[in-house]
Amino acid sequence: MTGNLFSAVQSRIRDHAALFIRSPSGATISYADAFAASARLAHLLVAKGVEPGDRVAVQVEKSPPAILLYLACLRAGAVYLPLNTAYTLTELEYFLGDAEPVLVVCDPAKRDGIAPIARRFGAKAVETLDRDGRGSLVDESRPLPATFADIARDPHDLAAILYTSGTTGRSKGAMLTHANLASNATVLQDYWRFTSDDVLLHALPIFHTHGLFVATNVTLTAGASMLFLPRFDADEIFRLMPQATAMMGVPTFYTRLLADDRLSRETTRHMRLFISGSAPLLADTHRAWEERTGHRILERYGMTETNMITSNPYDGERIPGAVGFPLPGVTVRVRHPETGEDLPAGEVGMIEVKGPNVFKGYWRMPEKTKTEFTDDGFFITGDLGKIDANGYVYIVGRGKDLVITGGYNVYPKEVETEIDAIDGVLESAVIGLPHHDFGEAVTAAVVRSGSAPIDERTVLKALDGRLAKYKLPKSVVFLDALPRNTMGKVLKNELRERFKELYVQSRTG
Repeated sequence: MTGNLFSAVQSRIRDHAALFIRSPSGATISYADAFAASARLAHLLVAKGVEPGDRVAVQVEKSPPAILLYLACLRAGAVYLPLNTAYTLTELEYFLGDAEPVLVVCDPAKRDGIAPIARRFGAKAVETLDRDGRGSLVDESRPLPATFADIARDPHDLAAILYTSGTTGRSKGAMLTHANLASNATVLQDYWRFTSDDVLLHALPIFHTHGLFVATNVTLTAGASMLFLPRFDADEIFRLMPQATAMMGVPTFYTRLLADDRLSRETTRHMRLFISGSAPLLADTHRAWEERTGHRILERYGMTETNMITSNPYDGERIPGAVGFPLPGVTVRVRHPETGEDLPAGEVGMIEVKGPNVFKGYWRMPEKTKTEFTDDGFFITGDLGKIDANGYVYIVGRGKDLVITGGYNVYPKEVETEIDAIDGVLESAVIGLPHHDFGEAVTAAVVRSGSAPIDERTVLKALDGRLAKYKLPKSVVFLDALPRNTMGKVLKNELRERFKELYVQSRTG
């Protein structure tokens, strides 16, 4: 019995002629089509020198063939490594150097810049795939066989590596196994009542946990189908919603739809379920959505390292501000961050989690992995929270200063390093501030070097091309000095308190 996630998914699909993906243009891919195309791609991976355990790095725009490539990697026993499409060449150099992929797949327009970097770190080939699903990857796979003998995998073999941001140092590669992904998909499919009759409105990117593993794997596990949008577009959402039964989104999706006069009980009457994650959903958004549509958004909580941890119930009270109960098979506890003492209901402490969903560790970082787990095997999330008397989990803050903007993780140190290198900057501190649309807005507090003529425009211009767009500050404020404690540590909590109203007046940031 193989532990390969693909084999587990394929065995659950009863009707291979059923629809898997429909594009906004009306183009369709059945499960039979997906299995045949992923088999051809798996043959191509092997032909390009990819062996079980090898990494395949993928930085491509969202398209159905990109999902099929993910399935092909599972079938070939490769380790899928999705990379944010906004990453610059400077950022990619780190990821490719750290992961050392055997194969890199990128947009044709980026190949000339990426290929030399990929080859320098040992890649045997660089293939292309564009937003329309065209490129050398598809062209070369087309004549290959439509069946493939899936590589047997142990459940604890790696299926994917997703790089996750921290507050210091470089990104860490979270190693996710076939068992991690399979267990979470199975639990969520049951918990959220997904069946083969469901049609998921999929407008999320597919280079991180939410759009790839939660949305796609749950759909596959249920034998359901997806309306596969290349990106969030309110017009397309409203056009396609009558054909859908469920939607997964980040809070930004919901705030933008709430700002649209078309949102009503009538336009959402076909829907069974709205799910939100990747960033905190404001209680006001939760209440406003219910008032306009009659639907209560189901909020859940997860991390790159753990997949999903908790969820508000399908049946039962979905409480604004709460992220629900621990999922079946997952144990969540709250402990004092310094003493490790278990805390009683209602008290805030460090959230720790244990279960089959929890990752194997950080790629090539054994010491870092060791420090992130307790002696009895719980992963220390870095999130501060509480569990109330009824068992609902609440996230109240982060022990680390991670900023989550529009569902994307940004760690301040990386942005600060780039800002500090700008002529005229003495030092900087990057924080996240509440934003009605993005959840949090990246904000930079900067101390000038002497009387240098530097302003917000200067800083943003210098950062352009050095960092992905979502990492760029939405505002730059200038201070005479950063607040510090007696040990010299910057007091970011004071900065957050001082500037917490920055985005309230404009409502746009």
